[in-house]
Amino acid sequence: QVQLEESGGGLVQAGGSLNLSCAASGRTASNHALGWFRQTPGKEREFVASTSWDGNAKYYGESVKGRFTISRDNAETLVTLQMNSLKSEDTATYFCAAGQHGAYILAEGRADYWGQGTQVTVAS
Repeated sequence: QVQLEESGGGLVQAGGSLNLSCAASGRTASNHALGWFRQTPGKEREFVASTSWDGNAKYYGESVKGRFTISRDNAETLVTLQMNSLKSEDTATYFCAAGQHGAYILAEGRADYWGQGTQVTVAS
């Protein structure tokens, strides 16, 4: 079992920055790929970013490339998402996810564990 707890959501002005964190716990947490997805009401969950268990492989959704950066600290099994140049369309609930089959598979939405989500609101 892997438990995921997100933090860092909030309200920010368009063009601003926000940093999300997700603490992963559990005996095998450090062996899982970690990533972020987001969802708005009435829409499907969208892939944002993922990183491999060792942090070497990283993938990004097209809509966030060049603006968001995912990082991983395996000493604390912590994954962060630095979000810059935020737009109103980035407003969503952001979910942390963990997958045992690698960052690429996780990017396809095949997560084994999900966090509860944290709200990000970008005011235009």
